[in-house]
Amino acid sequence: MKKFYFSIFFLSLFILFIACGNTTISKVQFVQGDNQIDVMVDGKLFTSYKYDFATLTKPVLFPVISPSGVEVNRSFPFKEVEGESKDHPHHTGIFFTYDEVNDNGFWNNTTFPPQILHIESTKMANGDTGKLSTLMHWVDKNENPLLKEERTMEFIPGKNSTSIDFTITLTAMDEKVVFKDTKEGMFAIRVAHWLKEKGNENSQYRSSNGDVSEKNIWGKRAKWVILEGKKDGKTIGIAILNHPESVNYPTFWHARAYGLFAANPLGQSVFQKGRGEETPEPFNLTLEPGKSALFKFRVIIYEGVKSDEQLESVFSEYSG
Repeated sequence: MKKFYFSIFFLSLFILFIACGNTTISKVQFVQGDNQIDVMVDGKLFTSYKYDFATLTKPVLFPVISPSGVEVNRSFPFKEVEGESKDHPHHTGIFFTYDEVNDNGFWNNTTFPPQILHIESTKMANGDTGKLSTLMHWVDKNENPLLKEERTMEFIPGKNSTSIDFTITLTAMDEKVVFKDTKEGMFAIRVAHWLKEKGNENSQYRSSNGDVSEKNIWGKRAKWVILEGKKDGKTIGIAILNHPESVNYPTFWHARAYGLFAANPLGQSVFQKGRGEETPEPFNLTLEPGKSALFKFRVIIYEGVKSDEQLESVFSEYSG
């Protein structure tokens, strides 16, 4: 009888060994930490979703790292790097927020309330692509929840690139919510010093309209905008694409040469006025209680030059 049990025991160990040996490591893996979730791509850190409610006014993705290990985001205010600017401390990593929401400033604030609070992670799925879904509340200056934010971020490894597909639904909770037109928003990344257009002859914005540079892109609508620059002899870029299902598509762009790279679909009349249009039309997105608005963007962190034709092909696949 003992021989039988020993045989079963060793057979079980053998099966476990074979199973472990055949287990493939997911290309994208999530690692839960203290007030953050690390996103690992092929075993290397790509970004971290940070949501410490005691120190942050909104959840952010920081740092954001290219396939060869170059940070494409400004380090401040999380850490100081010699030569980097310290303006606009609310520009942190990749973030999604907006000013003038029922007279609450969720964009410019570095203290709280108001604050966008991470409530829970509702899904974390490793795989060839990885999906992270979260629930947040936009809490006003009186500490009342105005909006429910349901967000899914799909992380997609590619050849010399990593993409993130953002699907974000904002739902008004117990009262009507009005987003007044302002340039201060909405989906953004503050880029590294070496990548900002100002003062760097090798860095430049380009848009789906064929426009180049901040001067010709700021305040206009476009399907996508990219910012390419050079670091240690490598061309590295960030592309942001706006999905046709997103609110007020195609989005306006709040792209600044000093390093703020933002898509803002809600600042319509401000941008129209800034571009010299004679009759700006306020958008003033308004959500009655229980009503929702959808925002969809793809961010691509890539290495190597990307042509307009390549971006159009990627956009066609994404929007389709």
